[in-house]
Formats: sequence, C-alpha cells, structure tokens
Amino acid sequence: MKGHSKKEIEIISFLELEGKRFFTRADIKKFFRSRSSITFAIHKLKVKKRIIKINKYKYYLIPIHAFKGKWSEHPFILVDEIFNGKGYFIGGKGAAHYWGLIEQIPTEIDVYSTTKQGKRKIFDTVINFRRIRKLENFVEGKIKDHKFKIASKEMSKKWI
Repeated sequence: MKGHSKKEIEIISFLELEGKRFFTRADIKKFFRSRSSITFAIHKLKVKKRIIKINKYKYYLIPIHAFKGKWSEHPFILVDEIFNGKGYFIGGKGAAHYWGLIEQIPTEIDVYSTTKQGKRKIFDTVINFRRIRKLENFVEGKIKDHKFKIASKEMSKKWI
C-alpha cells in the first residue's frame, strides 16, 4: 500500500481482519497513546480517502480491495449507521422499490427523522433527510444480515 504509514496499514489491516467497515475512535484507541494522535491519524486517512465520516462518532473504512478507491455500501445500511439504528425510517421511492411496488431503482433515498433535515451525498447516493414530528408506520427490514427501519408496505403505496 503505497503512501500509507506503518501505523495506518496496521489500523486498516486490523479493521479489515475484524470485519469492521463502520468503526469509532474507541475501536482503534489501542494503537495510540493520546487523543490528538488518533485525531491526526483519522485526518490523514480521510485526506487519503481511506475513510469517510458517517456521523459525529462513526467512520466508514473503504476496503483494501476497492478498485481505485471507489466503493459503495447499500444506502439502507448507511442510513441505519448514520442514525445508530434508531430515530428514523426510510420512505419515499426507496421504500416503494424495497417492497417491489416500483421497478426503478431510486437515485435518492428519503429518510424521515425527528432530528435531521437537509441533503447529504455519501459515495454516489444522495440522502434526503426530512424532519417529521412522529415516527410511525414503519417496520424492520433486512439486507445482508443488517436490520434497518423502513416505511410499511401500505404506507409506501402513496409514493407510487
């Protein structure tokens, strides 16, 4: 791995061997003596496009086998990790496609939450955060052994 320090290779290898694509500072804490050295290492990995910041505490590791650093994760898994598994549900055309109500794969994912609003682009996925007062009419879905919250099939029919 050209351009990476010994410490960076050690961290990347550890996370890959543990199967941790999503990780926090606590997961790599054992490699460092101080908080500032963790911050510096994370900064360098972000500059080298080896990790992406997902939320305030969580990062995503781009796998070693990614072709030219290009990689993508399923958007529903990304959304679940952004919210740490609570306080949201996926709606809109993304939910309609998940339930098989439409065939077209949506280019944007609508996420309903009581806290976030706005747009964010991660990888090639645009996520539209929409704030609502109450979370209701959602169920748990599953992709690649990862659970997430999605609008119920009946609720998803209104987006057809």
